[in-house]
Amino acid sequence: MSYGIADLSITPMRRERSERSEMVSQMLFGEVYEVLETDEKWLYIRLLHDNCEGWVEKKVFREVDEAYVQNYKASDQLIMGEVFNLVMKKGDWENRLIVAGSVLPFYDAYTKRMFLGDEEYVVLGGPREVGIESVRDLLIQYALMYFNAPYLWGGRTPKGIDCSGFVQMVYRLAGITIPREAEKQVNEGQTLSFLEEAQPGDLAFFGDTSGCITHVGILWEQGRIIHASGRVRIDKIDHHGIFNEDIKRYTHTLKVVKEMI
Repeated sequence: MSYGIADLSITPMRRERSERSEMVSQMLFGEVYEVLETDEKWLYIRLLHDNCEGWVEKKVFREVDEAYVQNYKASDQLIMGEVFNLVMKKGDWENRLIVAGSVLPFYDAYTKRMFLGDEEYVVLGGPREVGIESVRDLLIQYALMYFNAPYLWGGRTPKGIDCSGFVQMVYRLAGITIPREAEKQVNEGQTLSFLEEAQPGDLAFFGDTSGCITHVGILWEQGRIIHASGRVRIDKIDHHGIFNEDIKRYTHTLKVVKEMI
């Protein structure tokens, strides 16, 4: 069994062993993964934090030993809350632009240093100070941070994000771990009988006529929802579903509302 850690800002995870294959998700800087399968050019990996699996190119592999992984698992790693930040490897002139949701392993707030394996990095900016005690308020603040981010199937970053990736990342920034895919997210939390029972930060799930879950968004106040559809946007929601005021019609049919906190 071998493990790796991401030292690139964003690494695509593919469904098949091809650069043209569908992107199922993205691995962000500082995330640790287990290598499940390998060939000459590709690795099939599983991310430790959410068990998401996919193929990545072997050239991005940065191995870490099991002792590092066990310490990583046992420690609370800082998740970067800024939209973008810069880190620099000690002795390296190249800065690395990293995005919200990246991990800063073994971060020392006093020195602004962290470690990927045995290599030391410096965070050039400071972690975001949110100053909010309510988890629900924190969820909404992070959701609005992604406002207008373009839609990207398999995306998890402000540069491009899909509906379930958006929900997962917002919750992760607030310190809550949920699955990557909407069809798994819907199995979490407590089902609410009526939309009116929901509070800001709860999740609404949408589906097709067969009952399959196809979309998810974060509920806000006054019948509004923040979700990724074309871009991260705010729309109206009622017991029928999401009403897009730009095109004056319902775009998603409401299936279930879940309290996740």
